[in-house]
Amino acid sequence: MINKDIEQYLSSDKSELADKTRSFELTSSELLDTVSELLKTQNFQLKLITATDNRAEEGCFKVWYIFALPKENTSLIIYVRINETLEFPSLTPIAHDAWNYERKIRSFFGLIPVGHPDTRQLLLHGNWPTNIFPLRKDFDWQERPEFAAGDYKFQKVEGEGIYELPVGPIHAGIIEPGHFRFSLAGEEIMLLEPLLGYTHKGSEKLFEILPLSQTVKLSEKISGDSSFSHSWAYCMALEKLSDVRVSERAEYLRVIYAELERLANHLGDIGAIMLDTGFNFGGANGARLREVIMQINEELTGSRFLRGVNTIGGVTQDISEEGKLSLINKLKHLQKDFSEVLEIAYGSTSLFNRLRDTGTISYEVAKNHGVTGVVARCVGMETDARKDFAYSVYGQLFTNDIAIENTGDVLARFNVRVKEVESSLSLIFKALETIPKGSIKADVGQLKLKGNSMAISLIEGWRGEIVYFVITDSQGRISRVAPKDPSFMNWTVVGTAGLGNMVPDFPLINKSFNMSYTGFDL
Repeated sequence: MINKDIEQYLSSDKSELADKTRSFELTSSELLDTVSELLKTQNFQLKLITATDNRAEEGCFKVWYIFALPKENTSLIIYVRINETLEFPSLTPIAHDAWNYERKIRSFFGLIPVGHPDTRQLLLHGNWPTNIFPLRKDFDWQERPEFAAGDYKFQKVEGEGIYELPVGPIHAGIIEPGHFRFSLAGEEIMLLEPLLGYTHKGSEKLFEILPLSQTVKLSEKISGDSSFSHSWAYCMALEKLSDVRVSERAEYLRVIYAELERLANHLGDIGAIMLDTGFNFGGANGARLREVIMQINEELTGSRFLRGVNTIGGVTQDISEEGKLSLINKLKHLQKDFSEVLEIAYGSTSLFNRLRDTGTISYEVAKNHGVTGVVARCVGMETDARKDFAYSVYGQLFTNDIAIENTGDVLARFNVRVKEVESSLSLIFKALETIPKGSIKADVGQLKLKGNSMAISLIEGWRGEIVYFVITDSQGRISRVAPKDPSFMNWTVVGTAGLGNMVPDFPLINKSFNMSYTGFDL
């Protein structure tokens, strides 16, 4: 049976709720039925599962489940207390997208999801002791654990002629490290399993340790090519916890900077996808157009990656009238330039023969794995937090249709990015034309967060949804920050995308996803 308090909440007029977020405690026995009801009948989306160590204050651990309802911008937080045992019921049998959340909780908190089919460590490699859990409060972050000699057990494909090909973790070029284990029949991929965690840096622990003044900078390092989007999501959560009001001008500026970040990365990816097919003209021009945006970023803010721009209460960098006119002129020139590059690219039969039907995923796989962003939209999922949750001033600015394709292959992911470039340009032009005057940063003074409180923020980064869940203790100090980069969900479908393709296709498939290693590893 669904919890009566939640049932009453669901039957109420949620539009009348002040903050549109409600929190409920469930017993372990209530959890599965309630979550099933939320997902299948109420159309809530699972956005995050994490845990907290509350033994010092309440003598228990807690497992948290964050849900959101698109269009209504409503959030629901459910938690289960774990005491007298380290076990909690696994959601994975009824919600496949819970898979890695629960593996991570097991690795970092030592809590056991009963019924989960995969007991292997996530992120913490075999040299990490299996009895030390780094997100427990009593873990000494300054002490290096003794070396362990564990061995990660990759999945196996049995049969005559099947052989394994290990790739990585060190790769040619400057990409981040990640290991990929291929099971092959000739050159055809029968199984592909990624192993990440090589860039794990303890970010979640650092949020608990660093002074509040340094944590915004830390959020920029979760995934460096998404520095602005991550810091925006983090600042948004702290603004909710401190009742800081952001000016309308600052909200417009945040939209402009976020879309510039999206532009730079999409242009770079469009070029890189073409380059991986041997279409050097497209690769060179994608890199060139990305550099145009990076130079604009530096001219506007002093940072190519828009670091140091977000701050609690607004932004640190304004755009002058002269700068606005210059930006419009440069982006219109880039828009024309981009269309000319595309005209040549779309005329290449050989290019599109390589993109079409390569690295295909289905709608069902994407939905079951909870993917987001480009990876979701390439199979026809009309999901985009800018429209679904209309945060900041996107409700006034984002009136375009969500960019979608339906074939789920590399070509679909390429085309979604092309459409989003045009959408981002349109958003920036509209924001620059209508941006109001005013301050760019609230005077927060000596910032004080509310005690024993929590906040959720959700924004659309260029890869997809970025989620932050922040909890404070009784003194208003940060007790827990759980960030989620879209790569955490999207990496789970790479193996599926590889099936039936040949090994030489993998670099192209991987590039069409272009997920963050460090965003997964945290």
